[in-house]
Amino acid sequence: MQHGPAVRRRKLGAELRALRAEARLTSGEAARLVGWHQSKVSRIETGTSGVKPADVRLLLDAYGVSDPRLRDLMLVLAGSDENTGRHHWWHAYRGILPPDYSDFISLESQADAMRTLETSVVPGLLQTPEYARAVTRAAVRGLDDAGLDALVEVRLARQEVLRADPPLEFSAVLDEAVLRREIGGPEVMARQLELLVEAARLPQVRLQILPFGAGAHVGVTGSFVIFSFSSTSDLDVVVLDHLTSSLHLERKEDLQAYTEAFNSLQIQALSPEDSLDYLAGRVVGG
Repeated sequence: MQHGPAVRRRKLGAELRALRAEARLTSGEAARLVGWHQSKVSRIETGTSGVKPADVRLLLDAYGVSDPRLRDLMLVLAGSDENTGRHHWWHAYRGILPPDYSDFISLESQADAMRTLETSVVPGLLQTPEYARAVTRAAVRGLDDAGLDALVEVRLARQEVLRADPPLEFSAVLDEAVLRREIGGPEVMARQLELLVEAARLPQVRLQILPFGAGAHVGVTGSFVIFSFSSTSDLDVVVLDHLTSSLHLERKEDLQAYTEAFNSLQIQALSPEDSLDYLAGRVVGG
């Protein structure tokens, strides 16, 4: 388990190594093409040293990589601040966003698919402004009104990935406790449930409810997120969120374990159709 930047650095190096192999170049040949020493290419590929976005561009050019989405993702992994591809709008909030949160948003903005188990609150991508405000106020102590407003703006801006072209494919399993925990008061929860019904009807959203009747399940240890990237060979990552930081798991064994856990939860949960009926009933019945 590592924090986001170290994971991204190693994943970037592994992907650049794979792209070099596809171009049928040795590390020495690649170094000569861009005017570097071979050791620099090796350090980048092993993730032992950081790499500037400009250097990544040089390597991508040398390897003949023209796919704009792949180039953009490589630059995001390198920490590019440029507005390439999907806009990196979150940089405007640097002063208030913890680094781990910025890392999470950068992954979310570039991923093709996101799978999440939530055991306590509605996923950020599906929150109403009022619900987001109540959750943020409870989770982040000592915020003044301006700081609270800014974090809520960030939460709502993140939701644009569901309306992008193409949109993020979003699958969520929500523990029943998420729906029964009254956050923000009855009116806020009523509107939040209505929004979940609307979201569950979107073609890019698969929403399932895990009822209390399911008993103990593999997700009782806590929430998690799996990001998937279809345009690259090995960039999928699991994110575990904690109170003061996030941990990223990138090993194939970890990815397999969490993927199997999520698949198991989907089997135990209500089907998307029954989940929609359940949500609609909650909206009507309260």
